Amino acid sequence: MGDPRGFMTIPRETPTRRPVDVRLGDWREVYEPFPIVSLQQQAARCMDCGIPFCHGPTGCPLGNLIPEWNDLVFRGDWDAAADRLHATNNFPEFTGRLCPAPCESACVLGINADPVTIKQVEVAIADRAWEAGVAPVMPTVRTGRRVAVVGSGPAGLAAAQQLTRAGHAVTVLERADRIGGLLRYGIPEFKMEKAILERRLDQMRAEGTEFRASTNVGVDVTGDQLRAEFDAVVLAGGATQARDLPIPGREFAGVYQAMEFLPLANRVQEGDLAVSPITAEGKNVIIIGGGDTGADCLGTVHRQGAASVHQFEIMPRPPDSRADSTPWPLWPLMFRTSSAHEEGGERVFSVNTECFLGDEAGNLSGLRGHEVQTVMVDGRPTFEKVEGTDFDLPCELALLAMGFVGPERGPLLDQLGVELNPRGNVGRDASWATNVPGVFVCGDMGRGQSLIVWAIAEGRSCAAAVDGFLEGATALPAPLTP
Repeated sequence: MGDPRGFMTIPRETPTRRPVDVRLGDWREVYEPFPIVSLQQQAARCMDCGIPFCHGPTGCPLGNLIPEWNDLVFRGDWDAAADRLHATNNFPEFTGRLCPAPCESACVLGINADPVTIKQVEVAIADRAWEAGVAPVMPTVRTGRRVAVVGSGPAGLAAAQQLTRAGHAVTVLERADRIGGLLRYGIPEFKMEKAILERRLDQMRAEGTEFRASTNVGVDVTGDQLRAEFDAVVLAGGATQARDLPIPGREFAGVYQAMEFLPLANRVQEGDLAVSPITAEGKNVIIIGGGDTGADCLGTVHRQGAASVHQFEIMPRPPDSRADSTPWPLWPLMFRTSSAHEEGGERVFSVNTECFLGDEAGNLSGLRGHEVQTVMVDGRPTFEKVEGTDFDLPCELALLAMGFVGPERGPLLDQLGVELNPRGNVGRDASWATNVPGVFVCGDMGRGQSLIVWAIAEGRSCAAAVDGFLEGATALPAPLTP
């Protein structure tokens, strides 16, 4: 594959991020264009591995044919590379921007050197394909079967596109006013501009997928109506129940969940609002949670003009290199810096928030916290206060970005009568089916909070199961089993 000696002679190279002072003045994606010649050299670093772990379950849940399209890029055959890429991934332009690239962590070259820049090659193939014109893939048959997909995030969209291409009449129901789920209102514009999403939705519409926005299933459409109208139902509503922080002062004005804050910032970029009603401008901001959602909040408050920013994480600071607890080819525990962290703010590890402070009017004015040490109890981390480390910080905006605990409880699940598993997610069997005949589940709603690449893989596999349920057999690929 590629240049047989490329991995020995070519160093790893990634795109340059636009200067911080420039990119903080807009909401465009943060990376500079990457020269095609440089990209082909990076593809040439791909080894002719005996076992390419990059597209195994520890690398890519989709089973992307990474060595094949790396070789095709090296040889300049971009059309064939795009065909290979789309054979396993409905939305490589999304994953190439948003996936943390477990494929690179599993790269065989990464055992003792820098791994191949798989993610950058992927997004370049996808974007060049769009520039050349990605045509709709029209169904060759019409089955007469109707399928509802509830939720329009990456899992729902992947299931919908696969089922449409199999010849079914697919309707995607989304409670928000626009299609896209977290891709639309959770991911900031600087990570993925929404024109990238729109062009894929246009392709899906051309293929025959119907989208119904502003439709809250369980409220606007009952569970009985849904099952009466459609031959099968796919639940892909995500794990949208945010983890809360029930401490004194939680009720103060100025304490918000990340997913109360981020969608409003995105609505400003959509043109719905001139200014977000929850803004960081001129405020001391504390973000509680050190993951991707916290980083999304961080980049957003920078662009809104925060006076100061702290990001708290209760876990200790990860090591600078791969930890022994996560050996190759596992996703490594290690310190990472996103573009948002590069833009400013102070990251604080091993810290716990004790309470929020407020004024007489009920507005947030500060935060009280302390340092913690991590102690393992029965194999799980617990956090003990380090005495004498108490501190107060001024804070007029606190954003809770501590992850999600499962699908929202409410009319949808109650009316359909689907059962939850012990983890609080929608239960499913080996065929992606819930306990209710004809009702299936995929993505975070059944898996729990996870990565976009898992969502797309689950959507594709669930679509194959639904097609088999409706037709008795399926030719759709299924990269995963639950």
